[in-house]
Amino acid sequence: MIAVSVRQDGITVTGHAGYAQSGHDIVCAAVSILTQNLIKSIEDLTDEKIEYSISPGKADIKYGNLSEKSKTLVDSFFIGICMIADEFPDYVRIE
Repeated sequence: MIAVSVRQDGITVTGHAGYAQSGHDIVCAAVSILTQNLIKSIEDLTDEKIEYSISPGKADIKYGNLSEKSKTLVDSFFIGICMIADEFPDYVRIE
């Protein structure tokens, strides 16, 4: 199961969905691309400085006070993650 924790100062994504075998898991792929897109969008579309680390089964994003633009990007990420969790509740949990 993938656990997504959205906090005031960051986001942590841990685990593997287990929906399908590695390389064919659409749930893992969807969560991964949303997470990577959030990082890249904040870096490329705003002046925010964020810290992040990505490794197999874990992504950790840390940030301070975000601009409205960055908050909108985080909100968009959260909407996407909620849609995946609603569609695949046995594989993605929001904490």
